[in-house]
Amino acid sequence: MTDRAIIDWPAWTDSPPGRYVLEWEQTQLDRVVSDVFGYHALQLGLPQLDALRENRMPCRGLVLDAASGASAPYSFPRAGPHGGHGGNGAGNGMHAGPAPGGYAPLPAPGGRSAVWCDLLDLPFEAQSVDLLVMPHTLEFTSDQHRLLREAERVLMPEGQLIILGFNSLSLWGARQSVGKMTGRPFVPAAVDLIAFTRLKDWIKLLGFDLERGRFGCYRPPLDSDQWLSRYGFMEAAGDRWWPIFGATYMIKAIKRVRGMRLVGPLKVKKPVLAAGLAPAATPNTRNHTQ
Repeated sequence: MTDRAIIDWPAWTDSPPGRYVLEWEQTQLDRVVSDVFGYHALQLGLPQLDALRENRMPCRGLVLDAASGASAPYSFPRAGPHGGHGGNGAGNGMHAGPAPGGYAPLPAPGGRSAVWCDLLDLPFEAQSVDLLVMPHTLEFTSDQHRLLREAERVLMPEGQLIILGFNSLSLWGARQSVGKMTGRPFVPAAVDLIAFTRLKDWIKLLGFDLERGRFGCYRPPLDSDQWLSRYGFMEAAGDRWWPIFGATYMIKAIKRVRGMRLVGPLKVKKPVLAAGLAPAATPNTRNHTQ
């Protein structure tokens, strides 16, 4: 992440288009994560969004690097003598490293555990996480493919991956492209926006099955609440007539491990006989000599 990205996110999420996008994304996440069960759930980056607030897993963690943590609306207590933090939920199986700077005024929401690390080198065992949420994380990483490989590594078989991002194939994407050329980007992103179709190919190559994809935020890229509200009618129209051109998208995918399947008790099947044939002997057959 760049210094500009650190500054842009808090300012942008307080702006009218930022509040508009985060409200849609929060609504979608609340609905999707509520019925995902397991033991460990993680959110990578974007602390302005509480992606796991409706999830009921016992161990929920917010994973931040130095850049995303510096832009957080809250942070964590000063590191203790063993590198952990008091009151951060470390007793539930998640452990936190020291935060950049060591302190900030407010605690993390909902008793979440805080994990400070390099997002490209996650400190979790392979196949140990049931749910992983990546809100706009791919748009700030220096290596998108490596981050996706790390997500695949830590997820358990049948674990779920949720990705949110800005859609390059939209009015917002077009304005972002023009804005980057003129030095005035419309949305915060350190790299070019990723098209939904491109991301879908990436996750399929890693063995994920796409379970659900949804687009949203069809209003034009405008800077004021007044003008955004005037185009409110485009939400229903866009969802029906041009759904793939929403400004944002959400992908929900499941990690598949080929060759694995769940089986129940084994059942002994009776041999199937060819038509016209009978068994040579059965338990009830008696041979009598005349």
